[in-house]
Amino acid sequence: MLQTLYDYFWWERLWLPVNLTWADLEDRDGRVYAKASDLYITLPLALLFLIVRYFFELYVATPLAALLNVKEKTRLRAPPNPTLEHFYLTGGKHPKQAEVELLSRQSGLSGRQVERWFRRRRNQDRPSLLKKFREASWRFTFYLIAFIAGMAVIVDKPWFYDMKKVWEGYPIQSTIPSQYWYYMIELSFYWSLLFSIASDVKRKDFKEQIIHHVATIILISFSWFANYIRAGTLIMALHDSSDYLLESAKMFNYAGWKNTCNNIFIVFAIVFIITRLVILPFWILHCTVVYPLELYPAFFGYYFFNSMMGVLQMLHIFWAYLILRMAHKFITGKQVEDERSDREETESSEGEEAPGGGGAKSRALANGHPILNNNHRKND
Repeated sequence: MLQTLYDYFWWERLWLPVNLTWADLEDRDGRVYAKASDLYITLPLALLFLIVRYFFELYVATPLAALLNVKEKTRLRAPPNPTLEHFYLTGGKHPKQAEVELLSRQSGLSGRQVERWFRRRRNQDRPSLLKKFREASWRFTFYLIAFIAGMAVIVDKPWFYDMKKVWEGYPIQSTIPSQYWYYMIELSFYWSLLFSIASDVKRKDFKEQIIHHVATIILISFSWFANYIRAGTLIMALHDSSDYLLESAKMFNYAGWKNTCNNIFIVFAIVFIITRLVILPFWILHCTVVYPLELYPAFFGYYFFNSMMGVLQMLHIFWAYLILRMAHKFITGKQVEDERSDREETESSEGEEAPGGGGAKSRALANGHPILNNNHRKND
């Protein structure tokens, strides 16, 4: 049965144009073609990325945070209370009013004290500012290097300037070492993001991030073994072009460099809108949807690839909406926050702010983020 499923999965009519077989993509005459087995290396490389990330955050990002004076807010800790702690771990972090009254009777605290305990306990679990800075530093470093490497891979290729050449001779297009390593490293990095997403800072678009990572992994993998490599390199470089700007804006945001963060965010928003809402749909998607049909009839792989591209495009529209909403607040002079972050709950109205908690700077925090007083947000 497994062999039957395997045969159906790799049926040429699914992934290749009519009259072509996998035998046509076997290495010969010094020409090397992409193979699905090449992708096995991405899993150990993903684990290597996680190891490199650990040491990067420890020995590069942490000293950099100290250099930029990234400071933590002093958070009031919830006093030990077995009754409330048990409910927090098993019943939920946001008890309803009836549950607050029951917990009040069980713990001997007033309802107001129970609510305050849960606020402090939730804040204890929120990621620290240093953790967010480390993550942003790691992603900034990767995306910047990946963008530079991606441009080096494609800038001298004829299909970078003439999109019709993306499909010239398809799928009998041999690969070169730079394309191989660009693909393997990008795919390995997204595997590492998927592996670490549960322990990374969790934002409101957590589900969208999972969908994005899974769609990206599927898209990169498929474009490799179906030899959509020319289109794939263009798409990956396009995505990396704005992601490093976002991560650098977040780094300066966490460091309290508001003007620098604001300026970088403006550049990021412009680049994001141009690349994701203009170039991607009207150039890249036009290239992958229209041009192939001039060479061969549509087949399952054609529909599959463009469907996954459609999923990514919908996510881009969702994130563009958040970016434009923040940009509107920025232009109108309203207070701007990271739309994807939960607010850190404050007790300042009750006189509960921790002494020496960093003053106004620390109070202007949302889920550990300094409120983006006219600043911002990935890739990832």
